[in-house]
Amino acid sequence: MTRNALHLVVLPGDGIGPEITAATVAVLEAVSNRFDLGLRLEHDVAGHASLARHGTTVRPELLEKVQAADGLVLGPMSTFEYTDESKGGINPSMFFRKKLDLFANIRPARTYPGVRHPAVEPFDLVVVRENTEGFYADRNMELGSAEMLVTPDVCVSLRRITRPCCERIARAAFRLAATRRGKVHAVHKANVLKLGDGMFLEECRKVAAEFPGVTLDEYIVDAMTAHLVRAPGKFDVIVTTNMFGDILSDLTAELSGSIGLGGSVNAGERYAMAQAAHGSAPDIAGQDRANPFSLMLSAAQLLAWQAERLGSPAFAQASQAIAGAVAEAVAAGEATPDVGGRLGTAATGRAVVERLRATD
Repeated sequence: MTRNALHLVVLPGDGIGPEITAATVAVLEAVSNRFDLGLRLEHDVAGHASLARHGTTVRPELLEKVQAADGLVLGPMSTFEYTDESKGGINPSMFFRKKLDLFANIRPARTYPGVRHPAVEPFDLVVVRENTEGFYADRNMELGSAEMLVTPDVCVSLRRITRPCCERIARAAFRLAATRRGKVHAVHKANVLKLGDGMFLEECRKVAAEFPGVTLDEYIVDAMTAHLVRAPGKFDVIVTTNMFGDILSDLTAELSGSIGLGGSVNAGERYAMAQAAHGSAPDIAGQDRANPFSLMLSAAQLLAWQAERLGSPAFAQASQAIAGAVAEAVAAGEATPDVGGRLGTAATGRAVVERLRATD
């Protein structure tokens, strides 16, 4: 085991998950060899495979295994199919986000040479989304759901916003912006949600005072959608609450040309989880058609998070190498057809691996 040794748990997921996870594992092994990372990848199951084998999509000992590791790579899950926890149907994505307190969902979006996109101009931005509260009914109650069916025709949904969660997501955004172009854009609806989004803005402004080299501006969420369509290149790091961030990150991914190019890491103070930004796409599962880039780029983000946590230049270099190899493969057309390429899933993975090995 090398000095930089890192232990990651890998869960391939449902649908296209095993295919894109296999390609991503090959990429992680390639950068581990190139940069002497000493990655130790421990494979296990969650989702449908776990339900069939263990009677539950996520078993308690799996959480213990992940907590003992340095990080998690989670393949896409069929989350809409897991509706009854009493029958083992736990949403693995939600489960790990809550249990590991992964409060920051960080989703970069950028345009790539060689990929057609609907954006009016090239752009490179990041959406930093609060991940543990807000309008998500499964994340803001100690027990039960925050949605209540008052009568058959009346539903009430509650949103929890807390000052500590606003402060830490704002701080994550400012720290990131300080390493990029020095701009944070806080997205809110404080004109209507005066208390909750007002609190969010208060914390963003407080944190901004600690980062004199980073500018802060504020956008109402509906105006931000228009600005992103009109001029995405002006934005750097967008920070917002849970549901707004979920919507805006899908918008920016599609503006880049495909959600299949959108990486995503869920990060906390102690743990982080790489997770593709898209779903399990069961309609194309097993057909060697799925784009593996989102999970590869998510794994690159996980290495970057580890680089910051450990102060390790090797992990930072490995992260940058994956991102660069993906960009080169896309530009060369060595990608899946959804992003203008001509290869299948496995061949796309091999193309990225060969680029990583070419400099050995």
